[in-house]
Amino acid sequence: MSKFLVMYLAPSATMDEWMKKPQEERADAEKKMMEDWNAWMAAHKDLIKETWAAGKTKKVTGDGVSDSRNDLMLYSIVEAEDHDAAAKAFEGHPHFGIPGATIEVVAIRPM
Repeated sequence: MSKFLVMYLAPSATMDEWMKKPQEERADAEKKMMEDWNAWMAAHKDLIKETWAAGKTKKVTGDGVSDSRNDLMLYSIVEAEDHDAAAKAFEGHPHFGIPGATIEVVAIRPM
């Protein structure tokens, strides 16, 4: 089995617009997405080793540290037979309910 970093991305602008809506307008859609997400995770429990939410971002450059933003919402570590199998498992994932959302599957290995 090989390990992969799976990054769940969504455009920051899309998320900003979504968060401007009143909670009562978002509640049903958020509940449905969470139910779909939990069902997908349960169905793929052998694939997913851990999942974490991404928080605030700091960018470090040769000039120092600054606040930053990117499109990373969550990430998972998964194990699969190969890269293609890992990527294929995410076809039709509930994350795609977010307009412009993508999922990137990156092969990882110990250094």
